[in-house]
Amino acid sequence: EKKFLEEILFSTNLETTTTAVNIFSSLQTFLEANGLPWERVIGICTDGAQAMTGCRSGFIELAKKKNPKIIGSHCIIHRQALACQTLPESLNTALKLAVQVVNHVKSSALNTRLFRVLCQELNSDQETLLFHTEVRWLSKGNMLARLFNLKSEVEIFLMSSSEELYKKFTDDKFIFYLAYLSDFFETINLLNLKLQGQKSTLKNYDSIKSFTEKIALWQRRLQNSEPNFSSFPKLNNLLDETQSLPKVLINEMKDLISEHLLSLKNKIEAYFPDISSENWEFKLTRDPFQINVDILPGYIQEQTIDLQCDSKAKVDFPNMDLEDFWLLYLPIYPEVAMEAAKLLVQFSSTYLCESGFSALANIKSKYR
Repeated sequence: EKKFLEEILFSTNLETTTTAVNIFSSLQTFLEANGLPWERVIGICTDGAQAMTGCRSGFIELAKKKNPKIIGSHCIIHRQALACQTLPESLNTALKLAVQVVNHVKSSALNTRLFRVLCQELNSDQETLLFHTEVRWLSKGNMLARLFNLKSEVEIFLMSSSEELYKKFTDDKFIFYLAYLSDFFETINLLNLKLQGQKSTLKNYDSIKSFTEKIALWQRRLQNSEPNFSSFPKLNNLLDETQSLPKVLINEMKDLISEHLLSLKNKIEAYFPDISSENWEFKLTRDPFQINVDILPGYIQEQTIDLQCDSKAKVDFPNMDLEDFWLLYLPIYPEVAMEAAKLLVQFSSTYLCESGFSALANIKSKYR
């Protein structure tokens, strides 16, 4: 049975340093030992670390010296980190304060127990805060949502445990910043969940395209004569609940969010591959029956016409996964199908590695 398999090829320890040369040498040794030529390597997806992506001596550049046709890409999941990199200073300060508050509450077993008792006495639905960690997937969104939901309980707890944090936490603007951050990172979490999993190359790019369109919608709503914050439920409800809110604060929130969204949109457009109508590889792979053959390279034009006129293929296409369809017709239309396979076989994220790390972390934790 022909099918795409997504498996970890191998893993090895880097005994000393983790430079690009060390990583390249380890892979080179493995390929040679198993008789695998570099020509079989089509794409390399990394998390964007300098050792991997350096323009002159990074791992990808070293690999391209062995096979110039290798396509290097940045993990589509880790690009959500752009959400943090593009935060205006005031929102970034609020994010750091949120992390500081959570870490204070969780800093000792005593604090954790006292906070749990307080929540029980106040009949709160939730009784614990989630630690913020520097992992790159879901930490910030989960932590911020929990902190916002327990904001009243946290305020009472800080009143007696940290005067400095209490003053910062009860600042007039902070709670509005926290509401927006909670809403925004919750959206980022939903995007990340869509980007995880296997067989997701084109689905991932569809999700990113959808996200950029949503950013544009949010920007338009904010530019109304009366700014519309409905895209951010927690912030919107907080604004509705607050009586006689100064218009200057509403305008400040509008400007801050607009600045963040514009910066984020620009970063995404700079980082992500162009999947516009001019990219024939994506259009051909996604739907070979709708593409104009005139935009294709000459060596696959006639074979694409044959495929488009194949009535059985037309029936099979909407009823099969892309990977299964192209593998089925690879023997019949090898040149066209191979172009699609080159795109589909590439990893759009380091999900497989990250899920392996998560499994290892669970084994070593109390949940094992």
